[in-house]
Amino acid sequence: MGKRKRYDSAFKKEAVKAALDAVKSGGSVSTIAASLSVKENTLQKWVQNHRSREDREASGGLSETERSELGSLRREVKRLRIEREILKKATVFFAKENA
Repeated sequence: MGKRKRYDSAFKKEAVKAALDAVKSGGSVSTIAASLSVKENTLQKWVQNHRSREDREASGGLSETERSELGSLRREVKRLRIEREILKKATVFFAKENA
């Protein structure tokens, strides 16, 4: 069994653009897939994922970049809350020692 071929995001983006352009001009995704040496169902999946992302963004959903940023901000807030609780406990501890 052979290894699965990996494609970078720039290649996928250009392939999707070419496929969408081909469909608009009356061509087919299979022709583009063959010209790029990509399986047709793989290119179809990329196009479907692209359209799903566009639909989410158009309906007010978060883009991938925004989702990534939201995740990192949530992790930072969690870390800062933990740090604040540690500082509160330290303040109480030192206040008791000095009393």
